[in-house]
Amino acid sequence: MDTPATGLTFRDATDGDVDALVALVESAYRGDSSRAGWTTEADILEGQRTDPEGVLEVVKSPDSRLLTVEQDGRIVACCQLEHRGDHAYFGMFAVSPSLQGAGLGKTVIAEAERQARLTWGVTEMHMTVISVRDDLIAWYERRGYRRTGRMTPFPYGDERFGIPQRDDLQFELLVKKLA
Repeated sequence: MDTPATGLTFRDATDGDVDALVALVESAYRGDSSRAGWTTEADILEGQRTDPEGVLEVVKSPDSRLLTVEQDGRIVACCQLEHRGDHAYFGMFAVSPSLQGAGLGKTVIAEAERQARLTWGVTEMHMTVISVRDDLIAWYERRGYRRTGRMTPFPYGDERFGIPQRDDLQFELLVKKLA
């Protein structure tokens, strides 16, 4: 179970990947399909997690990369890397629910950190996580990320980010020093 998936191809997303990437992100976080994995947000958020416009914006942005991971010709994971001065932002991280728990996420985040260091020379990786996602935050802490206690509000009322099922959602900044 702890052996990372083999035969992976890492590449930057293209316009042609947008629909597959939206489907992957949605499957990892929303609706009944997301319950097959452990990253589901189905109990705290309904509606969409992202949309084609949001994904295309990341693909096209000169300061971002949407790292796409393929196995056997199928997109199985992705993450956004955005260059922000001395650090990179890590977001839009998704692993196919049927492949979660087997080490693929660890492999992807390690490769994302490596590429951010090599491409931009950054010394830190930043991310925001919904603060009530204790299991997910613990997973990131095991990867070397630390909680900062710095919170930003959840965009209540903006359905592009989902329809909250509770009123205490906010994002916490997690930070990791890169070697």
